[in-house]
Amino acid sequence: MSDVPDVLGGDVVALLGEAVEARFGLVLPELARRVQAAPEASPAATHLVHWYGLLAQAQEVLEKAEDALVAALETAVGEGLDDPVMDLAQQVNTAVELRDARAATVRFLLEAPVEQTRSRPRPVPRVSTTLPAAAPAQPARIRGALR
Repeated sequence: MSDVPDVLGGDVVALLGEAVEARFGLVLPELARRVQAAPEASPAATHLVHWYGLLAQAQEVLEKAEDALVAALETAVGEGLDDPVMDLAQQVNTAVELRDARAATVRFLLEAPVEQTRSRPRPVPRVSTTLPAAAPAQPARIRGALR
């Protein structure tokens, strides 16, 4: 057995889930309940639970797209693939990209120090929305010109 995880089999979601659980010392359902009860208590946990949920949804969408593609391929006739089957293949590719992007976000949040996972940005001083009055244009002065 290889030490390399089978990310093609959807294990990326399980591996990241285990990493989230290890970071906070709680199983995901319990962590999600605590985040729901007090989201401000730990911005890092709130962000991770949110993005892990998006990752799990993306994995479900991917699995459904793969199932539809496999079903279409089983009924395909001939060597060439028709447009509906190619559309399903594109849906699978899009779902993989979405899942991978969300997995990258979860990995980033797992590696980020707690200070970088703030839920709200620091207040920024207000900038005036009024513009200064335009100064009247001065005529160009030409040196050596007669008046």
